[in-house]
Amino acid sequence: MQLPPEDRARSPRTGWTRAHWEAAADGMLAAVRPYAGPRHALIDLPGPRPSVSGRRSDGLEGFARTFQLAALRVAGAGGEDPHNLLERYADGLDAGTRTPTAERDLADGDTTSWGVITDRSQAMVEASSVALSLRLTRPWLWDRLDDGVRERAGRWLAGALHHLPHDNNWWLFPLTVGGFLAEAGIETEAAEAAVERGLAAIEQWYLGDGWYTDGRPRAFDHYNGWALHLLPVLHAHLAGDTALTAAYGDRLAAHLDGYASLFGGDGAPVHQGRSLSYRFGAAAAVWAGALTGRTPLTPGTTRRIASGALRYFLDRGALDERGLLTLGWHGPWAPLVQPYSGPASPYWSACGFLGLLLPPDHPVWTATEEPAPAERADRVRALPGPGWLAQTTAADGVVRLHNHGSDDQPRDQVTPDEPLYAALAHSTVTGPTTDLPDNHFGLETGETETEETGAQGPGAGCGVSGRGRIEPLGTGPGWAASAHRPRSGGREIPGVTVTALTLAHGADELRCHVVAGAAPGTAVVHGGWAVTGESVDTRVHTGDRPGGVAVTGAGLRSEARCVWGLTEARVHRSGAPTAFGPSAAAPVLRGVVTEGAGSLFAAAFRLDGPGADGGDDRPRAAVTRLPDDGWSLTVTWPDGSAHHAELHPGRVRVTSGPRGLRTARGGPRG
Repeated sequence: MQLPPEDRARSPRTGWTRAHWEAAADGMLAAVRPYAGPRHALIDLPGPRPSVSGRRSDGLEGFARTFQLAALRVAGAGGEDPHNLLERYADGLDAGTRTPTAERDLADGDTTSWGVITDRSQAMVEASSVALSLRLTRPWLWDRLDDGVRERAGRWLAGALHHLPHDNNWWLFPLTVGGFLAEAGIETEAAEAAVERGLAAIEQWYLGDGWYTDGRPRAFDHYNGWALHLLPVLHAHLAGDTALTAAYGDRLAAHLDGYASLFGGDGAPVHQGRSLSYRFGAAAAVWAGALTGRTPLTPGTTRRIASGALRYFLDRGALDERGLLTLGWHGPWAPLVQPYSGPASPYWSACGFLGLLLPPDHPVWTATEEPAPAERADRVRALPGPGWLAQTTAADGVVRLHNHGSDDQPRDQVTPDEPLYAALAHSTVTGPTTDLPDNHFGLETGETETEETGAQGPGAGCGVSGRGRIEPLGTGPGWAASAHRPRSGGREIPGVTVTALTLAHGADELRCHVVAGAAPGTAVVHGGWAVTGESVDTRVHTGDRPGGVAVTGAGLRSEARCVWGLTEARVHRSGAPTAFGPSAAAPVLRGVVTEGAGSLFAAAFRLDGPGADGGDDRPRAAVTRLPDDGWSLTVTWPDGSAHHAELHPGRVRVTSGPRGLRTARGGPRG
């Protein structure tokens, strides 16, 4: 991929300008061209395996998702198309819709037909990308097609209006199709009804403060930005509906106020959730705010976050030697891939190129880059909707996300923990292991989870209980809390509850857990941040600082220290790679339940990235047993500020800060 020279005057943080985005789009589109089949109808990219939907679906996915990138590139250039992109996609539209088929695999006699749209079929997703692309390029493509092609394409797209999506962000795919077909005068009544159904569906999942849950009771991830916010606000913008743009634009602005803090100083989004191979698609919501004028971010900050995200991945091997996006994070990484993902799935990251719709003279392209929120100052930001605590440090640009509310559990059952949701913490520089209890607290059960139990979450191979369904107990200045009923072997451990509290300040964390109902003598395990690399530094603290260990690797340092109830500190090595490197190690602490009514376990953790001055000062904690099965804890941070908390089984009370005291309570919700 040929990129222009960096412009460090206009873009002091990334060096990138609009020209770099255009060159990146051109390079990615040129790379997929050799894999287009007859008449460009199916783009069958190479990959380790097809998706569960089969090769025909994967070929349609290759067409639809790269079409969206081409549409943004051409529409952003005012219709200029020197590479004849639209001509090829128009030919593919013609060929693909002539004889749609239900066959999953490509046959020798038919290598052009698209799959039909049925209930909950992948074709419904791709129809959304096709419809959006046609809407963006209508003057230069759709309006110039023969009537017969428009009739066939419209009929194929209309299948999305008459079939059921999955009960999550998929409702926005018929909405996107309906928005285009209503404008094109095709099945207008059904198209408008699909738009209304989509908006009604996401309304039930809106929790306020700019956050949706994605169908399930507590499913929060990057889909908030690149689906649940992007598609409604983009529909409203393209329709010129000022009332709808205001309603969904205000929600987007509220979302961006916190979401912008989830990009690290190196450009990386937090490594959390599913479909992470969409990578820089995480920047779509940031661009959408600028496009609609509904954003709390300055133009220079907007471009810095978006360009940082794109450059982060392109600089770290997201494109292979052929210039194709891989299924993974940096490069290919199989454990990250969901069954529904095929070789072309990563091209939904095309949403991240939404900024090309802004003209070259827009302030978002002309303003000087400004620091991202993670680069400005140390900050701990509570996000009440998802039950998260975002902790950022300016010296190293690392973002840590403490999780007390996202579990991705279905409404009607409890499934095995998924580490990218159920972990206690996620970050921009680390990813979960598959065989360590990293960023996880659990009871030692003596039962190693097997394939039959289906467990795969933190500690799943270590005989450590999972979190299951997470009940948020509240968030506030520098804290977040939750409760859960630990599970082992696919079942709840009878009568046991765990109440969890994270306190954070600067780069330091204090994590507290009250275990109630477990038999005295039950062992507990608390793992810290797993970092890549081979160098391990182990230290034994003395005096009023109990045992602790530190692990270093790849420029990162992960520290864990026993504070209360935990008595043993060791380093555990992973036998498997992570998305960030070929090996990993994590500090792991261990203790024993002493009181069935409620034993407290507290530990101090710290994750430092390159450039951080770890120093020698650490938080100090004082713990007192309360007479009513509770615990009182005061932590004094190195700068002299403090948190005071009272923990009981199922409820938490936190007073934060010596200046401007605020009191908040958390307890069970009805």
